[in-house]
Amino acid sequence: MDLKYLTTFKTIVDEGSFTAAAEKLHYTNSTITFQIDQLEQELSVKLFEKIGRKMVLTDAGEKLIPHVKEVFEAVDKLHFLEEELSSCEGELHIGVAETYLCYRLPRVLKTFVGKAPKARLYIRSMNCYDIRDQLIDGTLDAGIFYQDVGGLGNSLMVYPLESFPVVLVGSPDTASRFQDFTTPNQQHKIPLIINEPDCIFRQIFEEYLKHNHIILDHTIELGSIATIKNLVQNDVGVSFLPRFAVEEELQNGSLTEIKTNITHKKLTIACAHHKNKWMSPLLQLFLDCLSQG
Repeated sequence: MDLKYLTTFKTIVDEGSFTAAAEKLHYTNSTITFQIDQLEQELSVKLFEKIGRKMVLTDAGEKLIPHVKEVFEAVDKLHFLEEELSSCEGELHIGVAETYLCYRLPRVLKTFVGKAPKARLYIRSMNCYDIRDQLIDGTLDAGIFYQDVGGLGNSLMVYPLESFPVVLVGSPDTASRFQDFTTPNQQHKIPLIINEPDCIFRQIFEEYLKHNHIILDHTIELGSIATIKNLVQNDVGVSFLPRFAVEEELQNGSLTEIKTNITHKKLTIACAHHKNKWMSPLLQLFLDCLSQG
């Protein structure tokens, strides 16, 4: 089917008459009539009928209107796709777990911005459960979170990226005074410094403490990983964090790993988007940069 025949049909509907459509498209009236005749032959229905001196839509013509609109919406999307492919413009809304945003994502963002300098990237540091929920309801274009959050359902496309160990850390002085976190049934007069209760690695460690009947003095709840590490380095308490978030401090000696029996447990970071989310070139580029590290 020739797209120009549908263009002619849509223009007649929009302009209200064959004559007005001919003027709009710079055709002769006979060309307009010929193209509608061809379209009617292809569809095997009459789209217009003459009532008095006017050509009016038949029932079949009325029913064709929404389908023609769908065709031209698809054509517009293809034009947008072509423009976006060449310029990588547009915007992305992404939710990211704070630890990954701080310590792993910057190099990915550097690559992405270099390839799509005109893109508008809106990034939010978010709790993993909130990321999951906003992906499911379509608020976010993509999310990067710990897959251990669970409850992902069937509406998300999930791409596991990396797996990381999680470690208990303290300052060298704290680690020397509180060495034993493997023996059950004991109490340590020291606080746990950690994120909010919905934090995945906090949940893992608190379950470990509960299972082994290990009691800490209290919990200091903070939203900033940098602040948590600073307090731990200054002998205020211990924390349980992804190793990549404390690798530098472990190497320079300002933090020390404290042995636990959670050595088998690793966190898996994943990227996800809704299955019905249009895979725009910009979103595809972001996912490509992410998978390449």
